[in-house]
Amino acid sequence: MRVVRVLVPEDRRDGWLDALDDRDVDYVVTAESSGRSEGVVVEFPLPTAAVGTVMDDLREEGFDGEYTVITSAETATTENFDALQRRYSGRHDDSIDRTEIRAKAFTMTPNLSTYYVMTVLSAVVATAGLLLDSPAIVVGAMVIAPQVSAALTASIGTVLDDPSMIWEGFRALVLGLLVAVVGATIFAWAVRTMYFVPPALDVRTVAQIDRRIAPGVLAVVVGIGAGAAGAFGLATAVPISIVGVMIAAALIPAAAAVGIGIAWGLPSVAIGAFVLLVVNTVLITLSAMAVLWWLGYRPDDWDDREFGDRLSVDRFDRGLAAIGVLLVVLIVSGGVIASEVHFDVQVNGEIERTLSEEQFSDLELVSVQTQFSDAGLTEEDRRISIVINRPADTDFPGLTDRLAEAITERTGTAVIVEIEYLEKDSSDR
Repeated sequence: MRVVRVLVPEDRRDGWLDALDDRDVDYVVTAESSGRSEGVVVEFPLPTAAVGTVMDDLREEGFDGEYTVITSAETATTENFDALQRRYSGRHDDSIDRTEIRAKAFTMTPNLSTYYVMTVLSAVVATAGLLLDSPAIVVGAMVIAPQVSAALTASIGTVLDDPSMIWEGFRALVLGLLVAVVGATIFAWAVRTMYFVPPALDVRTVAQIDRRIAPGVLAVVVGIGAGAAGAFGLATAVPISIVGVMIAAALIPAAAAVGIGIAWGLPSVAIGAFVLLVVNTVLITLSAMAVLWWLGYRPDDWDDREFGDRLSVDRFDRGLAAIGVLLVVLIVSGGVIASEVHFDVQVNGEIERTLSEEQFSDLELVSVQTQFSDAGLTEEDRRISIVINRPADTDFPGLTDRLAEAITERTGTAVIVEIEYLEKDSSDR
């Protein structure tokens, strides 16, 4: 629940109290004694789900206090509070008031030194977790990552058309991810050069890294879900720390994978992880904006604008500019992912077609890993790594060359096929 305190001028006191009476809101009135203005302080408790609706209704009727404080409270014993709780319980629009959501977003944001130190630490831990192929360590990196504050500050600033929040949010988000990539690169380079891991280790074969270097449709779903969940957590009573882990899950491991790709000198790894990082960053902010808008958050004077003014660049220039930039970035990076997904579909289809032939009926496909395109930075053919189950002591000579020729013909891209066989033996009945 929330307690709202509003400084009301003396000449508007009766109007305020009548408006609260009409909504069955219990209140107390206290004389303002600071000497700064003539008026009274009106204090009233509201269920959390009712704050946004009641405050918006009051503003629409012209009741808006220049001095308004909204605080949390544990319980309230008043005549009508239980009825208010029942009235607003289970409403789909249980969002908090826009003034509170601004304060909540700023409260989440740590000071700059803490933000960047925690970002570096989370990137280093994520890099270690990826190289160790340890999901538990990667999850630990997500817990300490602070990116949720920057992402949600940027989103709420955009939907409310607040230039300071837009600037601070996007600046912290972009610079934070840049710091994460640099930190991961330095740490991964140190780990490699100091022989903490074999320098010849092919990081593309590490499962935790492989999941971040070949972004597809399922990978980017994480970004959409993380942004939407973050917006609900910011606007409602859902603990923001929980959804913060999900936002970090979409960003920090990808940033760490970029650093590993740079440290190992593998453009395909770095580019694949970077595309995933960019797409998830954009999708987190856009999906958070969409949810916040759906929950009813608008620029302060949105309801007073004519329809044409609502779409006017002059009236909503900063928010529209931010959304426009995000959409352009999404189209470009999304096009790259769409191209990769199309290539993967063709590769998977050709492998399935070949292995379905009678001579290969004893083989079972386990997995396919497709190297991400490095945009021509190297002259190496794209590598396709395949894992197949086969009966023990059975050979299938020429299968790699046959698959390579078939995939190259179908996709128009030169590839190198590598097959890892897992031998399988079964007892007689």
